[in-house]
Amino acid sequence: MKAFRFVLWVALLSLVTVAFAQSDMHKSDAVQKSDAQKSFDELKTLAGTWEGPLTVTPPQPEMGDWTAMQVTLRVTSRGNALVHEMKEPGKPDDAGLYDHPVTMFYLDGDRLSLVHYCDAGNRPHMTARTSPDGKKVEFDFADLSGGNEYGHMHHAVFTIIDANHHTEDWTYMQPGDKPVQAHFDLQRTKS
Repeated sequence: MKAFRFVLWVALLSLVTVAFAQSDMHKSDAVQKSDAQKSFDELKTLAGTWEGPLTVTPPQPEMGDWTAMQVTLRVTSRGNALVHEMKEPGKPDDAGLYDHPVTMFYLDGDRLSLVHYCDAGNRPHMTARTSPDGKKVEFDFADLSGGNEYGHMHHAVFTIIDANHHTEDWTYMQPGDKPVQAHFDLQRTKS
């Protein structure tokens, strides 16, 4: 009888040990971040105001003499969204008179997505691909809400160089599938 109790005790102890081990394994899985979450966290480190030169290829005469860009990024919604605003430095915040597109970054399940609220009157949606080092996040076109009469933003790449320097490459697809590339080389402003 004592042998039976001993075997029963060892069996129960083994089951409890396995249950705790599985529980800990699930906890560590839950703590591990997805690539999308890691990329989103990395993009949120860009919160602040940035300025730098703008290069457009091919040149777009209708853009006037834009040679610089100001970008403001702000974490909002209890950390669940990142707001990205672009404007020409020195221009007032009057979206009725000046270009002032807004982009929202957010996690959608296990994907990092963005919606670009464009001055062209539409809202392209893009999903992210990440680089192995997490310093580059590339967004590919997924779909479009609103009209496409004037074209739409089609692709975006964010490359983090260091805490005070990043680049952004945006591709705008004009009617007739003619791409226009905009490259921003941005430095964090001191405020």
